Amino acid sequence: MDEPLTGWEPDDLDTPARGNVFDEYTLDDPDPLTAEPPHPINWNLLTAEEAEVEWIELNKWVHWLRRTYGLPASVVPPFWHRHPELVWELSGLHLHWLCAYDPDQHGSAPFGWHRDFADARQRLHDWVAVSGTRLERDRPTRQTAWPGETPTDAVEDIVISDREEDFVQFVVDDVARRREAEAGLYARTDSP
Repeated sequence: MDEPLTGWEPDDLDTPARGNVFDEYTLDDPDPLTAEPPHPINWNLLTAEEAEVEWIELNKWVHWLRRTYGLPASVVPPFWHRHPELVWELSGLHLHWLCAYDPDQHGSAPFGWHRDFADARQRLHDWVAVSGTRLERDRPTRQTAWPGETPTDAVEDIVISDREEDFVQFVVDDVARRREAEAGLYARTDSP
C-alpha cells in the first residue's frame, strides 16, 4: 500500500453528506487496495500491512452493505470493528459476497449469498444484542469468567461522537500493535 493509514483521514471516506462512494462498491473497485483474488481472512495472522488493507476494504464494504440493504444498528452497528465476533462474521460475509458476484461464478451464486445473508443477519442481530454496542455508545463484549478464572472487570459504556474518527484510530492502534509484535518476533529470531 503506497499511503499508510496514518496519513488517511476520515474525510477521505465519502459520507452521505459529501456523496456516497460506497453505493458504487463493486468487484472492480477503481481504487482497490489489493489486487489479490478473494481469499479467507484470518485476522489473527495478518501482518500490520495486511491488516491495514483488510480493515479499509472491509469498512468500505460494510458501509456499502448497510446502506444498500438498509440495515439497522441492531444488525450492523457503527462500532462493529470493536467486536471480534462481528468482524469475523462481516469478514466472512464479505468474502462470500466477493465470490458470489465474481464474473466467473455460476449465475445462481447470488441467490446462495442472499440465503446465507439472511442467516448471517440473524447471527449479527444476536451478537449485537449480547455485545451491547449501540448507535452512539459502545462497550466491550462482556466475558463470563469460568470457575477458577479471575473475575472479569465491569464494563462501562462509552459515548463515541464520530464513528469514522474512531474507526481510523482503532485501525492505527491495531496496525501499531501488529508492527510491535512483528518487531519483537524479528528481534527474537535475530538474536543469537
